[in-house]
Order: sequence, then C-alpha cells, then structure tokens
Amino acid sequence: MTDLPSIAEIPITPLGDSALIVKFGDSIQKETHLKVRQLAEHLDRHPFPWMVEVVPAFTSVTIYYDVMKLMTEGAKQGGESLTEGPFQMAAALVSELLLTLRDVNAPPARIIEIPVCYGGDWGPDLETVASRNGLTPKEVIEIHTSADYLVFMLGFAPGFAYLGGMSPHIATPRRETPRLSIPAGTVGIAGDQTGVYPIDTPGGWQLIGKTPIELFKPQQMPPTLLQAGDIVRFYSITREQFEAWEELER
Repeated sequence: MTDLPSIAEIPITPLGDSALIVKFGDSIQKETHLKVRQLAEHLDRHPFPWMVEVVPAFTSVTIYYDVMKLMTEGAKQGGESLTEGPFQMAAALVSELLLTLRDVNAPPARIIEIPVCYGGDWGPDLETVASRNGLTPKEVIEIHTSADYLVFMLGFAPGFAYLGGMSPHIATPRRETPRLSIPAGTVGIAGDQTGVYPIDTPGGWQLIGKTPIELFKPQQMPPTLLQAGDIVRFYSITREQFEAWEELER
C-alpha cells in the first residue's frame, strides 16, 4: 500500500482562475478517502468566506472560490497578501487549514441498508453475471449482499454513488451495447464496480436487480440519500416485498 504524503507534501494546484485542487494521493484507497472526506466535511461545516463550493473526488478535493471576495478578505487582513494572486492566497489559507486538521478524525460512517429485488424483469442480466463467473444466480446474490460498500464519491448523475468493496468473484464487463433507458433504482455491475442508478438514464452496466428506495429526491435537503463516507449494505427482498415497499414510497 502506498504511503500517504505528509502535510507539507500535499500538492495544491490551480484549476482555472477560480478554483484549486488539493490532491491526497494517486490511487483509490481507504486511507486517501478518509483524508478527502475529512477536509471536505470540515469545509462543508466551516467554509471560508470566499469559498463557493467544495467537490470531493476519489483522491482529491476541489475548492471553488470567489476571486473578489478572496481579495476583499485579504484587504481585511491588512493587505499584505494582496501582492500575491488569488490562487496563492487561497492555497496558503488551505495549507494552514491542513495543518490544523492532521490530528482530527473523520466522523463515524453512516450505515445505509438498501433492499433489492434481484433477477426477473428488474435484474435481466443476473444470469449473465452468474454464468460468466461460474456461479448460480443465488450465489451471485449471496456474494453481492455479503459485502460492506464504501461510498467514495458521488458523480455521473445526481445521487450516483461510486462504491468500493465489491467481490472480484462477481466482476463482469459492461454490456457491449448500452441500454437507452434504465429505470431509477436499478442495481448494476460494471467491471469490479457495483452501484444503483438514482434516476432514469442510459447505461451499459449489467443489471441484477432493483430497489424500491429513492436515492435522489430533489425536493429534500440534502437531495441524495447517499453521501461520501457512507457504508452501503444490500439485502435481498421478494417481489411482493418490493411492490409493498414501492406503494409506501408513493
């Protein structure tokens, strides 16, 4: 496993003229994720006055800033930093913050349990996943529901969680021909990844089931059920349980 960089070695680089990237590593691993989550969650709770948005990714955190607010903040501090550009000012402040965060632990992870009705019309590729891996559909379900999946980040579509932790025993390549529309709530596998489509969207993942739970509700705050740092556990339900649950969600 690659050692994480020390605070002094964490690179901070510009992204355009109003954002910077704090990069904690080059590979996807839990330790890197915890550093990403630690900084992103702190900034969510205690944003800089000049910060516009913070965006965590697999190995980095991007911080967007308002240049005028940043320069105004520099003037309030006596104007000494105004000889530097906005990026240099923001990078210096973020570097100072990283020093204070090094001994702070990330908050405990939430555990989110997601019911799934596997196979049938809602999981038309379950047999494909099973046959490619020399398993029965029941064995695929048992393996898929036996893991704890870490939400590394959200992306691709609103509420779509990139999960780590799927067993290689059920890894399956994407479909050669993507489907034009996949219903919200559908659970799929692509390579060594698994996930849930939060909205109706085209996609090429192998579909193995469907959940009656809504992962994206734009009228709520936050609108996404899953957040980076959550632990997801899938469990199997029957079609009758699915239909009853879906009725309650309406």
